[in-house]
Amino acid sequence: MAPTVTSKPARPGYGQLLRTPGAWTFLLPGFAARLPFAMLIISIVLLVQHTTDSYGIAGAVSAVTGVSMAVFGPLAGKYADRFGQRAVLVPGVLLHTASVVGLTALALADAPLWALFVAAVPTGASVPQVGPMVRARWGVTLNGSPLVTTAAAFESVTDELTFVLGPLFATALCTSVHPAAGLLTEAGLTLVGGLLFAAQKATEPVPARRRGSADATTHALADTAADSRTDTGPGTAAGVRGANGAPARVEHASALRVPGVRVLIVAFLGIGTVFGGLQVSLAAYTQSIGEPGLNGVLYGVFAAGNMLAGLVCGALAWKSAPHNRLVLGYLALVVTTSGLWAAQSPVLLAGLGLLIGMSIAPGLVTGYTLVERLVPPTARTEAFTLLTAAVALGQAAAVTTAGQLEDRAWDGAGFLVPLGGTALALVVLVSLRSRLATPAVERTVARGVGHRTPVPVD
Repeated sequence: MAPTVTSKPARPGYGQLLRTPGAWTFLLPGFAARLPFAMLIISIVLLVQHTTDSYGIAGAVSAVTGVSMAVFGPLAGKYADRFGQRAVLVPGVLLHTASVVGLTALALADAPLWALFVAAVPTGASVPQVGPMVRARWGVTLNGSPLVTTAAAFESVTDELTFVLGPLFATALCTSVHPAAGLLTEAGLTLVGGLLFAAQKATEPVPARRRGSADATTHALADTAADSRTDTGPGTAAGVRGANGAPARVEHASALRVPGVRVLIVAFLGIGTVFGGLQVSLAAYTQSIGEPGLNGVLYGVFAAGNMLAGLVCGALAWKSAPHNRLVLGYLALVVTTSGLWAAQSPVLLAGLGLLIGMSIAPGLVTGYTLVERLVPPTARTEAFTLLTAAVALGQAAAVTTAGQLEDRAWDGAGFLVPLGGTALALVVLVSLRSRLATPAVERTVARGVGHRTPVPVD
């Protein structure tokens, strides 16, 4: 009997994705637990700037938080893959809540800078990695469905929605209620949302240590990843068949061993410099014109552009290769950030912020989609967390640099930071983009046995 070749299905839509049974049980608490992530840095900046009257100090404290997040976040993702999300999330949520309350108390008490740095370390290190955990749960819920790609785009859009609402919410609380209100609300949302999310056991991925060689779900997902992965590295032979035709045991290996992941980390570092540089520079600009409440509006316009473009990117069926889309999106990001330093009116800043946000979205959506293609399921939470950590690290470097520039140079000098960060990342991305190439393959089926036949792609 001749093999029957399955053609590539049409791109599923968001409506079909959201009707997936069980999806809302983790989406709603997950969103509540993710929103604080977008509130944390700006809340620290506004509180510490209020108590010290220095954007440089505020940027330094928030940078320590971001670096701690970047260092310890991937470990949390790795342990969540290995031991289970709930085992990592519950103690992390409790530690984060206590750390934020402690940092707030120290800032209000005019504690010395070293004490703020000490408190910032556990604050950042314990940030719950809910976004990567939600992405991993989609893999379990969809179980190899074509909707996996749509889910990656949907999650990027959800991230941007939090960056629309989070800074607006935090700024409104800090400027209208109390300078500490943003941080305390962040702690409360993290506690409630994180515990509710951890309670959703049905959609939690099976920890790697409990996966046996007969775990059909794991191997179905592993086969999907193996279809398009070009370099898995030792120990990541997901989807490999044993001599008797049965699935071989899936070994757990670090996502850092995949070359494409390392390139994506650099790209996401550059994106982080945009977030951090804009947060500090917009706060300084609105303060200088006597309209501090406008900060959240301007940042919200930037994030809204990101979210709207993300919706479009996720809904379209692209013909171009993902790594080429990533380069083009980054080029647009460099061009749009180049005008920030010269824009000296709220209207111009809002317009540029909208364009910058629209340029970021293709990079975020494409980067997370590439993770689905490059990384085996046993390391995906770690991979997603690495990208989130890269954004946090870039953000930390940017808030520090932009804060120092705003304090020591001219007004608006901090706007040079997003341009410099994205330009450097673009050079690396263009040089190493071949490591992101993932030639697609399709399955042919004959008498119930799966075979893979390479086919050309765009």
